[in-house]
Amino acid sequence: MSELIVIAFDTEAAGFDLRTELVKMQKDYLIEMEDVVVVTRHGEDDIKLHQAVNLTAAGAIGGGFWGTLVGLLFLNPLLGAAVGAASGALAGRFTDIGINDDFMKDVAKAVPPGGSAVFVLVRKMTADKVLERLAQVGHGGRVLRTSLSNEQEQKLRDALGNSGEAATAPPPSA
Repeated sequence: MSELIVIAFDTEAAGFDLRTELVKMQKDYLIEMEDVVVVTRHGEDDIKLHQAVNLTAAGAIGGGFWGTLVGLLFLNPLLGAAVGAASGALAGRFTDIGINDDFMKDVAKAVPPGGSAVFVLVRKMTADKVLERLAQVGHGGRVLRTSLSNEQEQKLRDALGNSGEAATAPPPSA
């Protein structure tokens, strides 16, 4: 079962630093993530999602490949590639995998303007080593939400440097 963790920061840079560190930990086989998204907030309603994978581009590449292949069968590979890339990009644009975008936007309203939040969907992890690395990253992140047990959540708060403060995120709408 996957666990959801949401950590908020007062700056955008801190959120992107955490995502970079999580990706490094994944390469070191300390954590296995299904999704990781940095959400930034510039104004009252200016919330942007920075997905780790650009589904539109991935769809266009995959669609272009399959379109070219089908186009070769019908003796028009350029038209096949163009149609395949366009339909793949469109499919990628409307695909939502991992964490629900509307949920992320709702929770991000608890982030101050100029701040960021990192949403991580964790499949599995080596908890002690991950917490040790998170403590080194620092940046004073606040845990907004988790699906972790109370004990695990407290260990995460301790690693981030905030002892027991309560989560301030609004309740989920979904």
